[in-house]
Amino acid sequence: MTRPAIGPAIGPAIGPAIGPAIGPAIGIDIGGTHMRAALVADDGQILARAHAPSDPDPQVVLGRCLDLIERVRRPQVAAIGIGIPGQVDAAARRVLSGGYVDLSALPFAALVEAGAGLPVAVENDATMALLAEAAFGAAKGMANAVLLTIGTGIGGAVITGGEVLRGRGLAGQLGHIRVDIDGRPCVCGRTGCVETLSSGTAFATHLAAAGLPADTRAEALLARQDPAAGAVLDAWARPLRAAIDSLISICNPDIVVIGGGAGATMVAALGRVPAEHSWFDAPLAAARLGDDAGVIGAALAGLRALPAPLRKRLIMVNGVPASGKSAVARALAEATGWPRLTLDTVKGPFLTTLAPVDRPMNRRLGRAAYDAIFDLIADASGGTFIMDAWFGFQPAEVLDAGLARAGITEIAEIWCHAPPEEIGARYAARVATRDPGHPGMDYVPELIALATRARPMARGPVREVGTTMPMDVAALLSWLGAAGPDSV
Repeated sequence: MTRPAIGPAIGPAIGPAIGPAIGPAIGIDIGGTHMRAALVADDGQILARAHAPSDPDPQVVLGRCLDLIERVRRPQVAAIGIGIPGQVDAAARRVLSGGYVDLSALPFAALVEAGAGLPVAVENDATMALLAEAAFGAAKGMANAVLLTIGTGIGGAVITGGEVLRGRGLAGQLGHIRVDIDGRPCVCGRTGCVETLSSGTAFATHLAAAGLPADTRAEALLARQDPAAGAVLDAWARPLRAAIDSLISICNPDIVVIGGGAGATMVAALGRVPAEHSWFDAPLAAARLGDDAGVIGAALAGLRALPAPLRKRLIMVNGVPASGKSAVARALAEATGWPRLTLDTVKGPFLTTLAPVDRPMNRRLGRAAYDAIFDLIADASGGTFIMDAWFGFQPAEVLDAGLARAGITEIAEIWCHAPPEEIGARYAARVATRDPGHPGMDYVPELIALATRARPMARGPVREVGTTMPMDVAALLSWLGAAGPDSV
């Protein structure tokens, strides 16, 4: 299989800054009807839940938010994230506008932070949903994704290169893509926004125009074959298809995810309006996390907003033995100043001191070195660490336990690969120089077979590096968002 030297993100979260966060945090999703709170674990699982009615009074919402926090709080919680409907300047932690729930009159994040005594991040609710889908849902393993949420209106968010697209602060208002310049007036002040044609509110308008009962559900129309049902579904889905096509050509995402209360139904309706053949293409998928996306994404955002000294970022340089990962890890360390921790460095003195060492003992020492590296990171106060290892030599559960123990808050994986026969030849060429205890020439056929089936661990976004071609360190640094040794 031929692969580029540095390919796109692959695997089953989004860019490096939005990988799965290790450690519990509280996520809150403020909606027009309900407020939800959850204690979220490192793997996205919800450990505790609480909910309360929403309210148009900002002070009532503030009080209920603080109450929800206390209902799910545990001693180890480090941060809180809150998803808010409306326009949010995440960097300034300001709510700029809202609908039924309008928190723009309050310094909401600062008040919650003062009341709870924990760091607080705020984002638009659609952005929170995308963070969750990218870490654990439909966009897992993808650094470039678009999310559209179909509800009363249409929300949206974009990640590109692993970062939320913000523009001057508020980019990603995807419901206001214009698809009909002579169309219906929109609340934003323009006409023909896709929200006026493909939202849940717009669906009711299409029903009325077709003379169908107001309580007719889109699912019922999907089950029918008559022209009236088809016309309503077409009027509802086709404008969104046009908006999606434009987003694909502009953003070139790995995936377009459709979520929100009417998301799954809209995906089915879009199946009746196939995309036109074009230069530009991306798969379309329904969101997977349902109502939990908001609280999960909010918890992730809370951890991402922690001050740099409290954050721990792991760059997993992964690949089978002789895949070239050590050269990649060394180049990154030299370019950034980030510490490089390798299995061979940790276990090498033990192999020498305890020689002769057989292969079973070598594996035991490798496991001990694996644990020692995570313990060293756990003992550090924060920063970015490069770990050079063949992570697949242990079960995935061992990796997950190590990540949790070390307190990693951000993960990026660089997957090093070469043709299996090349990897076998490299290993054979260096057998004589290896420390005692490493397998000899008889391991080469086994290694070639391993290289054929090996895959990344995909605990965060993945970047492929083909090590038979010149290394492009600048491209790797750009993907990692790194400018030098002070970057985190």
